[in-house]
Amino acid sequence: MTTKTPSIVLAGGGTAGHISPLLAIAAALRNASPDAAILAVGTPSGMETRLVPAAGVELATIDRVPFPRRPSADLLRLPARLAGAVRQAGTILDTAAADVLVGVGGYVCTPMYLAARKRRIPIVIHEANARPGLANRVGALMTRRVAVAFANTPLRHAIHVGMPMRTEISGLDRAAARTAARAALGLDPAKPALIVTGGSSGAQSINRTIAAAVGRLSAAGIQTLHITGRGKAVMGADGRSLAAKDYRQVEYVDGMELAYAAADVLLARSGAATVCEVAAVGVPAVLVPLPIGNGEQALNAAGLVAAGGALLVNDRDFTPEWVDRELIPLATDQQRLAAMAGSSYRLGIRNADQRMAGLILEAAAS
Repeated sequence: MTTKTPSIVLAGGGTAGHISPLLAIAAALRNASPDAAILAVGTPSGMETRLVPAAGVELATIDRVPFPRRPSADLLRLPARLAGAVRQAGTILDTAAADVLVGVGGYVCTPMYLAARKRRIPIVIHEANARPGLANRVGALMTRRVAVAFANTPLRHAIHVGMPMRTEISGLDRAAARTAARAALGLDPAKPALIVTGGSSGAQSINRTIAAAVGRLSAAGIQTLHITGRGKAVMGADGRSLAAKDYRQVEYVDGMELAYAAADVLLARSGAATVCEVAAVGVPAVLVPLPIGNGEQALNAAGLVAAGGALLVNDRDFTPEWVDRELIPLATDQQRLAAMAGSSYRLGIRNADQRMAGLILEAAAS
């Protein structure tokens, strides 16, 4: 008796927060079932059009169908647009002869879930945020196979698996990688290092505060690597890229494992991937939740903060004075940093990608 090679369709996109776990799951599936057929589905306008093919995963697209929050012409057009996207989704599932659909969230997922349900194709969901998005709330009504990154995520049938992430991060030994990481990033091997990032798109309010505080940080003996985000270079009073003692800025770092290994303290937004990666590698963190949206970033950070692995400061309170009062004493207190690192690492989950691959292959065989 021969076993059919599984055909797995992965749906998600729009932001790096959806695409990163999707790609980590795809990599784990390749390791667990090298012959599996893997297809990703996104929309034509999302970051997935660049990131998914670059990772060597085939990508198909369907129309983006946003769900209007208030009465509008778009709301009147919604039924027809959704029906069209569901038809597109069904064609993709039929062509792929899909054995299972995996959804990680984003606009693409609702049509894919509806098309899969119509065909009785098993659905597996991964929700990255502590406050689930609309697509996965809908999807969770159609399946019992629901995995979450945070233990307190309110989805029915949820099982806590953690956040699928690249093995370069989940397998990082910060102490062993520290010297090489600092050399690669142009940092002094001996001075305390603060690494600041606002994510792939940057964070203007964080950038402003750090720019105003560089003198205070340097005076305290702290070096700062500032990852500003693409197109978000921080300018000095002379209109040129800000330059200061013990301060270096770059728009991005190719491989955040370098930043995690080099940092004594990481200062960042509290997107789901960042929070889970910080815990997985055990890097002390100061988290500044995005002040807009539905408050999900503060919820993402709550468990890590409660465990003692991170500090949380509201965006409006993150000022040069806060840096002086809270951040500088933290970055120069090695005993406190070691305690935070230990608390963080104990909370971290480093095998979520493998657990997801197991759930998916089990569903495909059902």
